[in-house]
Amino acid sequence: MNPPPPSEPAPIPSPDFVVGVRYSLPAMLAEIKTERLVGAYAMEKLDQHEIGKLFKPQKRRRAKSKE
Repeated sequence: MNPPPPSEPAPIPSPDFVVGVRYSLPAMLAEIKTERLVGAYAMEKLDQHEIGKLFKPQKRRRAKSKE
């Protein structure tokens, strides 16, 4: 069974409450360096190439005429 609808809508946080997340540049660079050394990075690059092929416009194929 479905739960009963809430009597009050969930409160929406004010724009002043939303805070951005900051990352340390040296930590990010170290993480990128580590990812590039791992073989998974090369696989991601290959996958991007294959994904690009999927979205490439296909040539229209015409059926051969019957003779």
